[in-house]
Amino acid sequence: MQKKKLIFFPFNGNGIEALDCVDFDKYDFIGFIDDDPQKKSSEFDIFPRSILDIYKELLVLAVPGSSLSFKKRPEIINSLKISNKQYTTIIHPNASVGKNVKMGYNCLIMAGVVITSNARLNNHIAILPNSVIHHDVIVNDYTLIGSNVVIAGSTTIGSNCYIGSGTNITNGISIGDSSLIGLGSNIIKSIPENSTVAGNPAKELMLAK
Repeated sequence: MQKKKLIFFPFNGNGIEALDCVDFDKYDFIGFIDDDPQKKSSEFDIFPRSILDIYKELLVLAVPGSSLSFKKRPEIINSLKISNKQYTTIIHPNASVGKNVKMGYNCLIMAGVVITSNARLNNHIAILPNSVIHHDVIVNDYTLIGSNVVIAGSTTIGSNCYIGSGTNITNGISIGDSSLIGLGSNIIKSIPENSTVAGNPAKELMLAK
């Protein structure tokens, strides 16, 4: 079987970690796309975006974003201007995906992640190692979930959120769109969109402007 050619965008920590998830019997990984010409690597090839115009068959995993830049993820990813069919989803072989789980395109599921029955992950989602997504959870587009996060059953995570590592989210609540949850937080009630919360129990943070 001919291998599918795969490229990651951008050259960042998420992308480097994602390499551990790739089945190299299935994919021919050719390198990274990045907009910063100053980025160099002795191990990987780094290309400008123009490679997407040259090689139309390339599959793309786009994993930009951090706690500081996550709100720009939709803009950055969509700026690639590729079809949805060109995105791929990568799942580490040591992740566990349960029955009737639905998952969209451009998702990255790292090692040790557990996703149980009837959970739904939409598009452009990254879940870092050892997080647990319980039954009937919905995770909406462009959300980043850190490592060792536990999301209890029937919870809805809004679009374009950042869930910090070590966070626990109780069952049956909702996290509003574009919200940031700080590291190690304990979320015991629903929070509105554009919230920034942290702590145990989590409270709204008043950030300096």
